[in-house]
Amino acid sequence: MVLDVRGLTMDFGGLRAVDHVDLQINDGEIVALIGPNGAGKTTFFNCVTGMYTPTAGSVTIQKPGTDPRTITNMRPHLITAQGLARTFQNIRLFPEMTVLENVMIGRDCRLRAGILGAIFRDKRTRAEEEQVVLDAYRALEIVGIGKWANETAKNLPYGAQRKLEIARALATEPFLVLLDEPAAGMNPQETRDLVGLIRRLRSEHNLSIFLIEHDMSLVMTLSERIYVMDYGKLIAVGNPAEVRKNPAVIKAYLGEDVSA
Repeated sequence: MVLDVRGLTMDFGGLRAVDHVDLQINDGEIVALIGPNGAGKTTFFNCVTGMYTPTAGSVTIQKPGTDPRTITNMRPHLITAQGLARTFQNIRLFPEMTVLENVMIGRDCRLRAGILGAIFRDKRTRAEEEQVVLDAYRALEIVGIGKWANETAKNLPYGAQRKLEIARALATEPFLVLLDEPAAGMNPQETRDLVGLIRRLRSEHNLSIFLIEHDMSLVMTLSERIYVMDYGKLIAVGNPAEVRKNPAVIKAYLGEDVSA
């Protein structure tokens, strides 16, 4: 099990956005979290990744071959260093930097050179800097946008910007990647390419994938298990066929998309 969330709760004043949610992801799984707008999905992601400090509950991760580690209340950059990376619903790139530079920033959590190394630029520091560039290029090639490495990020097509966020996440060397609405704003061809990419990340790069997504066709095609939230509560969990037929899910979210 790479992610084990128990009783996660998040209150904002008198509003309970996430209400005692339990969720588990196994090694190599592709798991989706769905629900109507305002259900608490992104808040849940933010609690897991350290953007918010949950009111209650625990978050434990376990890189395959290592012991479990509780990351509840850990700061986001430290969680990333543990091997959990994420993308955001709203694209968060450095628009004036190149595509390659955006990915190189993702390598920061893996760098060993300290302040003295940066000042004196010894042999080890220079070698590490060269490796950062190579690793960033590799991440771009994995997601299929290596040809734009030297392009300014803001000039990329929208779908490529989405892939750039994924490349930056890959640069952190994760074992679990959280994707917050990765297909948002994509056209049908871009969405199909994204499905293929996510499958390759799992099969060729040994990653577990946890995604929030509103595109029900993508969710039902890609996910092995689906968790469903409504008003901050978990109302269903199962494989796509089970979720599609669940009356509570149909009532809360899938009524108009049940045939997707």
